[in-house]
Amino acid sequence: MSFDRETVMKHTREYEIAWQGLKPGPHTYVYDIDDRFMQEREVDESFSDWDARITLVFDKHESFFMCHFDVDGHVTVPCDRCGDDFKLRLWDEFNLVIKLTGDDDASIEDEDDVVFIPRSETVIDISNWLYEFILLSVPLQHIHPDDEHGKSGCNPAALNLLDKLSEPPEHKENQLWKGLETLKDIKADKQPKQGPKK
Repeated sequence: MSFDRETVMKHTREYEIAWQGLKPGPHTYVYDIDDRFMQEREVDESFSDWDARITLVFDKHESFFMCHFDVDGHVTVPCDRCGDDFKLRLWDEFNLVIKLTGDDDASIEDEDDVVFIPRSETVIDISNWLYEFILLSVPLQHIHPDDEHGKSGCNPAALNLLDKLSEPPEHKENQLWKGLETLKDIKADKQPKQGPKK
C-alpha cells in the first residue's frame, strides 16, 4: 500500500490535521514523542527519558476517518522487583474511527474507539489521543528482561536480599508454653502414687 506523504511532527501545532485539504485515501504521519510532550501532561514522575515514535495512518473517507496508531519506543522506569531504573519497551497498536456529524448533532456521545466531530471542525487535534495511546502502551509490569543467557537482568544484590526476606523464619518454641509443660511435669511428680488395691 502506498501513501501520499510522510511527515515528522515535532511542534504542538503540528499535532493538528487539517482534513479538508486532504485527498481521499490513506495519509501517514509520524510523531516523535519525548519528555517535553509528556511533561506537559499528567504522567508518573518516576518515568523519564520518554523516547517513542507513533505512526498514524489517517485514512480519509467522505463522512469518516479510519485512524491506525502504531506505537514503538522506550521509557526509563524503576523495576518493580529490584528498584533499579531500566529502559522499558513500548509497543502497541490502536484503531480509532472519527465520524463527521452535522452541527445540530453536538449531543451525540462518543463510543468505544469511535468519536464524533461536527463537519464544521476542519482541524483535528490528535495530541490527546497520542498521549492516551502512549500511556496505554506501557506494560503493567515493569521488570528487567532476562539477558541473553536467560538470567534475570535485575540487580543481583537486590535479588539476594529478596531471597533472604522470602525465606520462612526459623521455628522458635514459645517459651510460655515450654514453662507450662515443665510446671505440669512437676505437679505430676508430686502427686502421691496409689498402691495396688487389696
